[in-house]
Amino acid sequence: MMDDIDQFGGVRLGAGTLYGAITRLEEKGWIRRVESEERRKPYRITADGVAHLEGQMAELDRIGKTTLRRLRHA
Repeated sequence: MMDDIDQFGGVRLGAGTLYGAITRLEEKGWIRRVESEERRKPYRITADGVAHLEGQMAELDRIGKTTLRRLRHA
């Protein structure tokens, strides 16, 4: 997961940061752990997690569009 975040976001997270974030996401019900026989612990986004993410993405889209409109008039 840390490699994926580094590749697409250009940010290298420490293990403590990642595990803290996973804990918070689980506590909010946005992800859940999937049973696995492997050493790694896979997670899956929940329906509530999808809804929250869609809301966040809509807000980012609104901010981006507002910023571009304002830049055109600068």
